[in-house]
Amino acid sequence: MKTLDMFRLDGKIAIVTGGYGLYGTHISRGLAESGATVIIASRNEAKCKEYAQALVAEGLSAAGAYLDLSDEASVNDFVDGVAKEYGRIDILVNNAVLREGMADLEDCTVEGWEKAQKVNSTGLMLITKRVIMYMKQQRDGSIINISSIQGVRGPRFVVYEGTNMSSSLNYTYDKWGMIGFTKWIANKYGKYNIRCNAISPGGYIPQEKPENAPFYENYKKLTPLGRFADDDDIKGPVVFLASKASKYITGDNIMLDGGWTSW
Repeated sequence: MKTLDMFRLDGKIAIVTGGYGLYGTHISRGLAESGATVIIASRNEAKCKEYAQALVAEGLSAAGAYLDLSDEASVNDFVDGVAKEYGRIDILVNNAVLREGMADLEDCTVEGWEKAQKVNSTGLMLITKRVIMYMKQQRDGSIINISSIQGVRGPRFVVYEGTNMSSSLNYTYDKWGMIGFTKWIANKYGKYNIRCNAISPGGYIPQEKPENAPFYENYKKLTPLGRFADDDDIKGPVVFLASKASKYITGDNIMLDGGWTSW
């Protein structure tokens, strides 16, 4: 196979949870631009379908669908529906994250903690479990979990000084757990030619807000490349991990952070 052909995803069926959100739009676009049919899924079905239609209008292949990761029946119905309609599931990108209920330790409540966990932990398990059922039958598949620099390093609270921003305890807990989840899945299902990897992005700010200027300045100073991620930065690593170009890579975590964690 020629090198550039190894990155093509023609004929592949990809699911992206939270596929119209902050990083999700670029993940979905990157997969579609590489030839995959992308199923963009979240609780906001209208937004998913709207974004899918925009991609289709550009000549790409995409569809929007409803998915509630906190509801096992919804997860199973969604995955089974995709498999029935398209005949297979080749790629799963676990990108969705529920930020409701996230807080600093002193402000955490049982209700808020469990609400976030129902999506970010239990939901992650449920959809991966259901998709793997089909990938095992195919004896092929790639699962990509979108973690964070907060999943490999403790938060640097100093970067938030002078702002109302902070880093929640829940988010750090969830993203560290996702890295361990990635390695477990990779080790357990490698014998079925199912690969599982993670990507840990750093900061991505589509539009800087004046009130958070100290954070932006501090963050850039602590990043060797001196900037936040841009719209295209996540597309390459996702396509790489989804494609045959990475067919001998599993259980890994790609740092997409401009060097933040290299200090």
